[in-house]
Amino acid sequence: MSQLRVLIVGASIAGPTAAYWFAKAGAKVTIIERFPQLRTNGQNIDIRTVGVTVMRKIPGMEEAVRAKTIPLKGISFIRSDGRPYGTISTTGDPDQQSLVSEYEIFRGDLSRILYDQTAAHPSIKYVFGEQVASIQHNQNDGPITVQFANGLSEAEFDLVVACDGATSRTRAMGFGVGVRDHIVPTGGWAAYFSIKKDLLEGSNIAKAYNAVGGRFMAAGPDPWGVNRVVMIKNHPSSDSNATGPFQDAMKQGEDTLKRFVAQTFNKAGWRCEDIVKDMMEAEDFYTSEIVHVKVLQLSKGRVVLVGDAGYAASTGTGTSLAMAGAYVLAGEVCKHKGDLSRALQGYEETMRPLIDDMQKVPLLLPSILAPQTSWGLWLKNTVVTFVCWTGILELTQKFFAGSFANTNRYKLPEYEWET
Repeated sequence: MSQLRVLIVGASIAGPTAAYWFAKAGAKVTIIERFPQLRTNGQNIDIRTVGVTVMRKIPGMEEAVRAKTIPLKGISFIRSDGRPYGTISTTGDPDQQSLVSEYEIFRGDLSRILYDQTAAHPSIKYVFGEQVASIQHNQNDGPITVQFANGLSEAEFDLVVACDGATSRTRAMGFGVGVRDHIVPTGGWAAYFSIKKDLLEGSNIAKAYNAVGGRFMAAGPDPWGVNRVVMIKNHPSSDSNATGPFQDAMKQGEDTLKRFVAQTFNKAGWRCEDIVKDMMEAEDFYTSEIVHVKVLQLSKGRVVLVGDAGYAASTGTGTSLAMAGAYVLAGEVCKHKGDLSRALQGYEETMRPLIDDMQKVPLLLPSILAPQTSWGLWLKNTVVTFVCWTGILELTQKFFAGSFANTNRYKLPEYEWET
């Protein structure tokens, strides 16, 4: 059998992870990324459960991740005057993590680690500044013809793997749907950026603050000497067009979007005025809508979805799901050599229970983490105070974070690789 030709679209976490495992399966891999270079910005993310399992299967990766983890030891919840009322700390056990992960790392750093693991491999080729222009399926279930937008020659591939995020253009073209089809809004959005002020006063304990109207902000430590901030706005679930104004602002560019975020958090309390002032000058400003992606099938023909393109989650499990999906897809292709249809079926059957479970949002969690009313805010503060100061925090975390706490919760198949 000739060497399998795989096109991976997207060079963030899911893409390089998939490339690593496809190379071990003996495939020839091309990764394209529409940005001109590797994206090294983005928010902090964490690696849990199946993500830890996959990380430990890649030689040297766990050590590289530990060298780049954020020096975060916990999260302190504060009132509008800055006084703390509860703190959640790391457990010290990476196999039974709390709401604060032992593998907390900036997205850009994890992307760089995975890129460095794959860029020099003779079977893997990266092409930056390129994107798919069209996808033509073969009616006889043969190779896919792909045309590119920025100069790369038209080529045939045995498999096209979409790793280009929740609003995947590859999914839209390959599945014949709209970009926002299969996106399930949660009613929330987030803004990420660095600020010049040290709101933590040198501490490695992050600060988290809630304001009425479903507004949440947190400042965490940054190895470069500033604070990283996230601002999240959650709308009531009954508002079907909750994120419409946010999407409109995104279309108008960064300046409009910054003003929109500033207006949303106007008079929110705590140090919000200082944070917004620094946000307006931030060069690493980044926003995203918080969504789920739900598809009936993870593949159509020879186009297959991995990571947020197929199963974005709002539960903090997206990175781990992406790493697991990349591993399982390449493993099933290696297991069923010469039978891509059976391999894709195996990928679907293995990943579906994981996806269904890890996309579940714990009951009442949104209203507890982002209350809309003064009464809800008081209740949330009271609950957090109670669980932090009464010694039942571990039990509470297992209830709310059970889907992403225990590394051994999910078992991934073992595969026999060609290399």
